[in-house]
Amino acid sequence: MRLNGVYALKNILKKVVNSVILMTISASSLANVMLVDGYVRAMPPSVPNSAAYFSLMNHGPSIKLIGVDVAFANEAQLHTVLEEDGMVKMRQTSSFEIAKDTTLTLSDSGQHVMLLGLKKPLVAGDSVELMLRFDDGSQLPVSLMVSKQEMAKTHHHQH
Repeated sequence: MRLNGVYALKNILKKVVNSVILMTISASSLANVMLVDGYVRAMPPSVPNSAAYFSLMNHGPSIKLIGVDVAFANEAQLHTVLEEDGMVKMRQTSSFEIAKDTTLTLSDSGQHVMLLGLKKPLVAGDSVELMLRFDDGSQLPVSLMVSKQEMAKTHHHQH
């Protein structure tokens, strides 16, 4: 009977160690990318879309932002601004690369996150939660203030 208890304890310890290793790997990649500043644009109640602008600093190896999940809109899309035939056009893109030791800045005149189908009006002074997804499988939860002004105060959450 005692032998079964030893094997059970060994299996439990093995699972705990494996979980800690996985959490450490995930946390270490996240620790390399941090939110510097950002905001979500406040829009009149009649406007169904908005945009998020922020800066991410990367202290680790090159990584790609591949998506953003939000609960307050039907969809969040990565967008870039291109000039074609003298016209400035907005296009959806699959990712934004953040090279080692650089900062990715999303702004109204360039790369940004479009928030489509707002489920309720975004009111200046409120904050909203976004989950940033990266190509290495890591995620970074961030809280951004809703603002009519550029680069308002942000709150960064690490879990």
